[in-house]
Amino acid sequence: MIILAGTPIGNLSDASPRLIEAFEQAQVIAAEDTRNTLHLLSSLGVSNRPRMVSMHEYNERERIDELLQLARTGDVLVVSDAGMPTVSDPGYQLVAAARDADVEVQAIPGPSAVLTALAVSGLPTDRFSFEGFVPRRPNERTRLWRALVDETRTMVFFDSPLRVAESLASMAEVFGVERPASLSRELTKRFEQTKRGALGELAEWAAEGVRGEVVVVVGGAPARAAEPEDHVDAVLALVDQGARLKDASAQVAQQFGVSRRALYELVLQRRAAR
Repeated sequence: MIILAGTPIGNLSDASPRLIEAFEQAQVIAAEDTRNTLHLLSSLGVSNRPRMVSMHEYNERERIDELLQLARTGDVLVVSDAGMPTVSDPGYQLVAAARDADVEVQAIPGPSAVLTALAVSGLPTDRFSFEGFVPRRPNERTRLWRALVDETRTMVFFDSPLRVAESLASMAEVFGVERPASLSRELTKRFEQTKRGALGELAEWAAEGVRGEVVVVVGGAPARAAEPEDHVDAVLALVDQGARLKDASAQVAQQFGVSRRALYELVLQRRAAR
């Protein structure tokens, strides 16, 4: 079995009893950085010293066969340096291969920078998207913002403290300086801080320098107001089912909150163009 184990993102007190028990019983640990994992075991008071296998973004594919073989005869505990493996960290390729090979995969939940930053952002949490790390190159960042400019869900990004001021400034250019956002740094650590405000304000604040691990949360675009032309097909579908055109137009207009007259005229135009 492969066990994905969520590790603390900063505060060691967030390590769950289940995680510590798994460390104590582990025979094989696949770690993003074996040195960091050994330090974590020591800091948590774990006396067990299992076999350590290095698995990071540069060698994960090469490790898959070995780890699957080990998982067929025992448990392989998979950890990243912080948080849950597979979430912007190694592990996804291994899990995908395990699925294809019919090797069982379980998870030990743990702290999440994505959910923690989202929770304290003050932005809507009912629907959100995690967009991973912000691209390093300015032109790639701009392309990403343009692709997301109409996204209505709250968006969560990881970014480098060295580049986050540039990222926020370019976001403000594409999303608008008034788009609500938040920046959280050093989550769960001693100097944890969350700054909330409009993108333009955050960009000015970050220009003075930001330290520590950074998570940026950006509010989604306002939902586009319903337009009559969006619902012409719905009226035509009712007409095809036998409804009178005026009745169908009135029904659809009331349902979606658009002008009945405008919708009726658009349907007439569509039918005349056929």
